[in-house]
Amino acid sequence: MAARKKAKISDKDEASALSFEAAIERLEGLVDRLEDGELELEESLAVFEQGVALSKQCASKLESAEAKVEQLVREGGKWLARPFEGAIEEQEFEES
Repeated sequence: MAARKKAKISDKDEASALSFEAAIERLEGLVDRLEDGELELEESLAVFEQGVALSKQCASKLESAEAKVEQLVREGGKWLARPFEGAIEEQEFEES
């Protein structure tokens, strides 16, 4: 049991170290394995858990990137940084 817990921790650490693109690629591979239908139940559950962790990691990386996207606007002779308008529109839509 302890070995399995250590493996899960190292899988999470490894997933967080992946670039967004690498995480998406790995997630697509996991989906392919699940869709093949050749895995036993326990292995399917383990692959599904890995996929959920990768999905959360990708969502987190996207949210972080979205927060960094800014639009430069020239007002009154000064350059101002403003949040990307698309992020605001999505947030307003979700709140409605």
